[in-house]
Amino acid sequence: MAGRAYIESLLKLVNSSAQDALAQYEKHGLDLPLLSSTASHPLDITDESLELRKAVRVLEGACEQLCTALAPPIHTIVNRGQNLDWLCLLVVIEAKVADALYGHHEGVHVNELSKSVRIESGKLARILRALATKHVFLEACLTLCHTTLAPQTATIIYDNLSNPKSALSYNPTDSPFMQAVKNEGIDGTFFDWLKAHPEKRATFGRAMQISFIGLKTSDLDFPWSDFSTVCDVGSGVGAFSLPLAKLFPQVKITLFDLPDTIGHAVEHWGQKFPEAQAHNQVEFISGNFFDSIPIANQDIYYLRNIIHNWPDLQARQILGSVRKVMGPNSRLLIHDYVLSHLNQTELEAARVEAAPFPLLPNYGAGSARTYYQDMTMLIMYISKERTLDESVALASTVGLHLEKVWDLAESSLLEFKVVE
Repeated sequence: MAGRAYIESLLKLVNSSAQDALAQYEKHGLDLPLLSSTASHPLDITDESLELRKAVRVLEGACEQLCTALAPPIHTIVNRGQNLDWLCLLVVIEAKVADALYGHHEGVHVNELSKSVRIESGKLARILRALATKHVFLEACLTLCHTTLAPQTATIIYDNLSNPKSALSYNPTDSPFMQAVKNEGIDGTFFDWLKAHPEKRATFGRAMQISFIGLKTSDLDFPWSDFSTVCDVGSGVGAFSLPLAKLFPQVKITLFDLPDTIGHAVEHWGQKFPEAQAHNQVEFISGNFFDSIPIANQDIYYLRNIIHNWPDLQARQILGSVRKVMGPNSRLLIHDYVLSHLNQTELEAARVEAAPFPLLPNYGAGSARTYYQDMTMLIMYISKERTLDESVALASTVGLHLEKVWDLAESSLLEFKVVE
């Protein structure tokens, strides 16, 4: 069967099975509530018919197959491998979030909910928002949630979130991951654990050479040709900047990272693009961005997958180091996943295009990988993928203001300038 005919057959199945399911609701006099409703679903108290079960089986299979057929294969792999819905569910079940919300039909402020379930409000809000993206909760506004869940069991992340020693902590040494490996006797952060496991560190380094899901440097919708100098901060071996150097030979690029990493970068460029070194198009400088960045007045300072690795305190230090060396016309580009609220804030409404109705404004399952990534950050580092409002607020503390949001679908480029 030809590709288009195959897709058309799936579309027909989606439509016909959905119509069959609707017919079963109507046949049995069942009202179909909107996903935004907090009322009990009619099937909570009435058994579904065999015909409905069969229709939904076809619908779920066809929808999944359709998405798998049309999406890049890496999406399918990540959706399977990084799905952390179960983890979020286990936390809210063990914390008895549903019990705390029961009877509050207008929702409960997350700060009040936090007191009831004894999980720090910032961490709790991220877990609830990840589940709201999958319609388990309703984010009634920025801080209200509804749900209808039942308690069962939990895993180590709940112990970390509820343990008095770590519950309120945003110290990377107190992450759930570091708690899980504490019997190894390693003090510090996930990065210290990597140092103690060279084979894991090598694997991690190779993974960091991969761009965002399905996104190449050439796909970045940014006018690189308008600029002459780029400093790749926390560059690794140059997974971003090496392709950039090939595309824009007039741009002088400086890689900045820890000494060991820069040593590997020199070797990598020597193998992959020796012409850049021969023509003085690239420079390699080692250091620590928590201390200082000895590269001043660059047109662009680019940080990819850096800020999301660190809680606000450390992220502010990194941004402060960049801000100190920026010139009046310099730009800072933060390339990370950017979370969206399910009800857009004023800033999001002004800067970010909402999904078409009737999808959730944040695209629902279409943006699920972003929320899985946020949960990964929480587990490994007690860091996070930030909302646009959080990123802007953080940058403002070091004298930077948002110039533009470049929507790259799976991720975003946030462009900042120095406050005049």
